[in-house]
Amino acid sequence: MDRAFIEVHGAKENNLKNVSLNIPKGKITVFTGVSGSGKSSLVFDTIAAEAQRQLNETFTAFVQGFLPHYGQPDVERIEHLNAPIIIDQKRVGGGSRSTVGTYTDIASFLRVLFSRVGQPYVGAAFAFSFNTPQGMCPECEGIGKTVQIDLEKFLDRSKSLNEGALLHPDFKVGKWMWKVYAQSGFFDNDKPIAQYTDEEMHLLLHGAGGRKVSFSDFNLTYLGLLERFTRKDSASMSERNRAIFEQFTTTLTCPVCQGARLSEAALNCRIEGRNIAELSDLESTELVKFLKNLSDPAASRVASKLIERLEHLVDIGLGYLSLSRETTTLSGGESQRVKMVRHLGNSLTDMLYILDEPSVGLHARDVGRLNGLLHKLRDKGNTVLVVEHDPDVIAIADHIVDMGPGAGTHGGEVVFEGAYPELKHSGTLTGRFLSQHLPIKENVRSPKGWMAIEHATLHNLKDVGVQIPTGVLTVVTGVAGSGKSTLINDIFTEQHPGAVVIDQSRIGANVRSAPATYTGIMDEIRKTFAKTNNVNPSLFSFNSEGSCPNCNGLGVIYTDLAFMEGISSPCEVCEGKRYKPEVLTHLLRGKNISEVLDMTAEEALEFFTEKKIKAVLQALNDVGLSYLKLGQPLSTVSGGEGQRLKLATELHKQGSIYVMDEPTTGLHLSDIGLLMKIIDRLVDSGNTVVLIEHHLDVIRQADWIIDLGPEGGSAGGEVLYSGPPAGLVQESRSITARHL
Repeated sequence: MDRAFIEVHGAKENNLKNVSLNIPKGKITVFTGVSGSGKSSLVFDTIAAEAQRQLNETFTAFVQGFLPHYGQPDVERIEHLNAPIIIDQKRVGGGSRSTVGTYTDIASFLRVLFSRVGQPYVGAAFAFSFNTPQGMCPECEGIGKTVQIDLEKFLDRSKSLNEGALLHPDFKVGKWMWKVYAQSGFFDNDKPIAQYTDEEMHLLLHGAGGRKVSFSDFNLTYLGLLERFTRKDSASMSERNRAIFEQFTTTLTCPVCQGARLSEAALNCRIEGRNIAELSDLESTELVKFLKNLSDPAASRVASKLIERLEHLVDIGLGYLSLSRETTTLSGGESQRVKMVRHLGNSLTDMLYILDEPSVGLHARDVGRLNGLLHKLRDKGNTVLVVEHDPDVIAIADHIVDMGPGAGTHGGEVVFEGAYPELKHSGTLTGRFLSQHLPIKENVRSPKGWMAIEHATLHNLKDVGVQIPTGVLTVVTGVAGSGKSTLINDIFTEQHPGAVVIDQSRIGANVRSAPATYTGIMDEIRKTFAKTNNVNPSLFSFNSEGSCPNCNGLGVIYTDLAFMEGISSPCEVCEGKRYKPEVLTHLLRGKNISEVLDMTAEEALEFFTEKKIKAVLQALNDVGLSYLKLGQPLSTVSGGEGQRLKLATELHKQGSIYVMDEPTTGLHLSDIGLLMKIIDRLVDSGNTVVLIEHHLDVIRQADWIIDLGPEGGSAGGEVLYSGPPAGLVQESRSITARHL
């Protein structure tokens, strides 16, 4: 038995075709292959899931009740697994109390520093935390903002309570919240609010000093409208509630702490003239400089730990982030790198690190730094598995597993295992494309017109003025944090609200949504079935009339087993087909609706003759999603796939402006040519396309380049170059130019 390898035997999860392989331990193994070839099925759904499951089984049943549940993956066995640490691209959530400092734990070192050497002495480290009662600002409870109700939007003063003077939908006449005011006995419910006395107005807005009011069926502390709304944290609300909440309120910086979140005592404590909030607002690179120059020897001892952690942030290309930056504002790539910093601080060895495309959102310059971090993780004695498309990351692998040969049903096999030089000559799709590069475009299209951005100063932009050409392909480049997203996603799209924005936010992934419903062809498919069989279209919906009564059209039954792991099993009645049996007797060209939803986009394109359906299926195939099944739950779709699904859905619009945020995310080198063809087609049919992108092959194919920089954060925010790609090479300050 060789313990030097993780041995996978007979993996059949999703599209894997009985895969067996040995992965060397203590090495960096990179998994490559086209989108949908089975990389994630092997690495995440099989190896990571099994490692998590086995680790969780070492805990008591009570503790397991609090851990995420992992089903048993479809694999015969996996030998010699290590304990896993999974670093994926899920955005770091955490509401408005979670910052880069709290998430990476760097803030706790800073709090210790202030509790030891800050003057005047305040107390232990928790007195400097905005998440403890001792440290938070009493007015805003440590959020830094207060929310005030916008009375002009909330009240129609010409009406009485009975006529619906409270305009918020949760306070409609007859609703529970409305009864609190109408049945309180404080008001004449037929008197318009404009005629209220000062005392009545005070009762309505500011409450009754904590008095309890007895209603017909309950007792309750009566709160005024302003009291009820002051401190609600919108970050933890549902989408609907947040949208309504923001409609009726204004968010202001807290007047007491000026947004610093902390108590007066904590803010008065200083080290060399600066308080903890001021240091947390500094970019990490600036904070390192400040800490290195501390004169007090006691301070520099505590600071050394802090500097080490901060330098990890700088090394990975996030030196422009401050510790006070809210984690909800980080992109997927930034989130992943912040997670890496969190793990680099520990001294565990013999772990299994699993990373999902860590190069996403990284400029070519920073990929070198990323590779350094991967080496660090490996050299501490860990096994590192990376799913990746970037040739520079693939090049540093000790071992490469190439999946393929194609996507979906055409994939699911290991087509190559070995070292990088061998991969280049292996003849696989990945091997062939590693040495091919698109040239810099010589014959660029000429702009038809211009859209101006003037005096942009949001975030780190330094009074930027730039012209964006219409009718051509513009690529916006620059290192992470240089201001690309601010300029395009915030300022440009605000000025052009009609622009079609295709970004990487997750597409609505409930259990019932699938590519067919998301792209809108499900309605057409139902109509076609209905017309052919002369029945009602709603029969063919697994969300309404046609759904199997046992599983409500989900195809699976979820069973909750209390403290043991809940299980989902195929529905026995419809055998996972989602429909009532009689629905499946209606056929279209020999296939029933369930068989049609089980087709991939590629198979469906051959099957359907209907024009409207065909157009969408063609678009799905064009964006490299030929392997997606029409009925596959969207919750199983990756971020890059989701973005291309949006693209396929939006492709038919004419004369529009398209804005895409890193559309090459999750794309294999061989698919990038495909994507460029689609984008060229869009431009040739009269659209304006603006891409934010790091991929050098895409940058070389632009008609116009806008390069931001020179660095990230406060050292960025300037336009270094705006013009055709050939001219960028002369720009001495541009990091992008050096890499082209």
